[in-house]
Amino acid sequence: MAARIAGIVIVLALVASSLTAKEAIAKFDCPQIFNTDQGCQFTDGEFVKLIRDTHGIALSMDGKGCWRDNVFVERFWRSIKYEEVYLHAYESGSQARAGIGKYITFYNGARPHSALDGRTPDAAYFTTLAADRAVLLAETPLIGA
Repeated sequence: MAARIAGIVIVLALVASSLTAKEAIAKFDCPQIFNTDQGCQFTDGEFVKLIRDTHGIALSMDGKGCWRDNVFVERFWRSIKYEEVYLHAYESGSQARAGIGKYITFYNGARPHSALDGRTPDAAYFTTLAADRAVLLAETPLIGA
């Protein structure tokens, strides 16, 4: 679960800070899951095709009034608001983007999370990713061997 949460956090944060989904995927690779609400921009056929069909990302959409569907992302946005946005009086959009960008880097790379046994999302994600790759390599026969 930690790998999925980290992937969601990274992509949603980047999309929210005005990068498009295509740019975020090109820059940071594909997450395992892309979680959205059911807004028309996310149910559009082109968006669904980009996320699910082109990149093979599982598309998770929240049910109407179903708070459980989005609890991790909502908690992330609450953390951004209370630990960054409400503490700073940004004078411009570029200042807000820079401040929030620094916070996201801190959130993923330095802020311990109790749900991850005190690890950061980066530590949980990249440790799991490395272990998954090691298993895949061990299970995949070498060509010509």
